[in-house]
Amino acid sequence: MNYPLFVSDFDGTLLRPDGTVSQTTVAAISAYRSTGGIFAVCTGRMLTSILPRLAFLGLHDGVVAAYQGATIAEIATGRLLRDEAFTTSEACSLVARLEEMGVHIHIYTICALFSNMRDGLLAQYERVCGVKATVPEVPLSVLCRSERIVKVLIMCEKEVQGALFRDCCEKFSEEFFVTCSSPTLIEFMPKGQTKAAAIEFLGKYYGFSKEKIAAIGDEKNDLPMLEAAGGRFAVANAAEELKRIATVVPSNAEDGVAYAIRKYAMGEDL
Repeated sequence: MNYPLFVSDFDGTLLRPDGTVSQTTVAAISAYRSTGGIFAVCTGRMLTSILPRLAFLGLHDGVVAAYQGATIAEIATGRLLRDEAFTTSEACSLVARLEEMGVHIHIYTICALFSNMRDGLLAQYERVCGVKATVPEVPLSVLCRSERIVKVLIMCEKEVQGALFRDCCEKFSEEFFVTCSSPTLIEFMPKGQTKAAAIEFLGKYYGFSKEKIAAIGDEKNDLPMLEAAGGRFAVANAAEELKRIATVVPSNAEDGVAYAIRKYAMGEDL
């Protein structure tokens, strides 16, 4: 076993473009685990969104990392092993400044999603993630005063994401971790709360050094995770930033995760 701990992103990596995970990938995960490998998902999704999807992968035990790794929980019980969040002042300040920009905003607690508007983008997000947002009567910056906020997000059209992301990086990156997890999302986390922190936690939790951990992803938010792992893999549909530092495997549509598990983690001759 080259990598006894294998950590995978979910959307755009494990998940195919049609929103499913292939039986080929499910079988590879099962084979890997049956030989002693530990497979974990690390996603930007909220915990209530990712937990229902894990059973299809055959993952009924072990742990899952949500919210870019700020939240790590036992799959079987939901017990939180890692629970990080913005301070109240950080969340209120960030969201108030985003409100001034006039953008579509989401704020997340451990188990709830709030949005400042209901539109087609939100409907699509709810459908893909299997969650329902609340649009409160008060501004989100006011709501932040009474809620513990784990993640903040902007939804936008694909055509404007690039310019908006650069603008957000200029305005906020000194105070927060700013990243992208899809062509329509810009995410904000407390400084230091990246998928790299999840890799560090999982390594200590399971007792593996960096060299024994493999990670695979597709988007900018996966870059810290790959940089923190010994085995770095990017699906063929990944952002160029990932491809530059990783071994490129087939795309998410072509079972790239299964290929990486069997060829590189298990050492099979494919």
